[in-house]
Amino acid sequence: MTPQQVCRAIRDDIIRGVFAPGQRLTEDTLAERYGVSRVPVREALRTLEAEGFAWSRPYAGTFVAELTEADAADLLEIRALLEPLCAGRAAVRRTAEQLGRLKELTALGQDAVRDGRFDELTRLNSRFHEVLAEASGSTLLSQLITQLSWKIAWVYAVELPRRAEDSWHEHEEICAALDAGDPERATQVVAAHIAHATSAYRRRDRAADPAAQQDP
Repeated sequence: MTPQQVCRAIRDDIIRGVFAPGQRLTEDTLAERYGVSRVPVREALRTLEAEGFAWSRPYAGTFVAELTEADAADLLEIRALLEPLCAGRAAVRRTAEQLGRLKELTALGQDAVRDGRFDELTRLNSRFHEVLAEASGSTLLSQLITQLSWKIAWVYAVELPRRAEDSWHEHEEICAALDAGDPERATQVVAAHIAHATSAYRRRDRAADPAAQQDP
């Protein structure tokens, strides 16, 4: 495995909760887990620290970062601004290959929902939004959305399964808007998609908080 592949593997495990916030990440343990030497692990940990998935302290080691509620709120707000812009551009700049890939990912996501394979949805959802960003034709926007998608996956790591079916139906609507080459429609459906996901996340938080449940 390359350092990039090791980095992705560790990042995916952090997002999925295999490594808990505050847990120490040792080079020896990670090297054994992924079947690599300590060198690519060391590089991967530096990258993850730069991305905000880990932090280190001299003489203590490297630890899994904690995603705070303030961080989550910022990420959701940034996403609501960037992704509709991305979708509007993608409606007029996407290639046939990119549109085909988005439709393929949507079909895979819908199949996974029907079969109850919810553990596959985070990866498929992240890839959908990465391809959508690539279809915008902007390298900078694509880089920003890709990095954002990793953090958004972290925010939604425990998203309720009941949201999954609606989410992938919305992906289908996004594909239809891109297929029609309608930037206004694409912007609207992506904005609505993000708003629904944000609302579901906030309702989940309230359901977990007895005090919040009493607040009308």
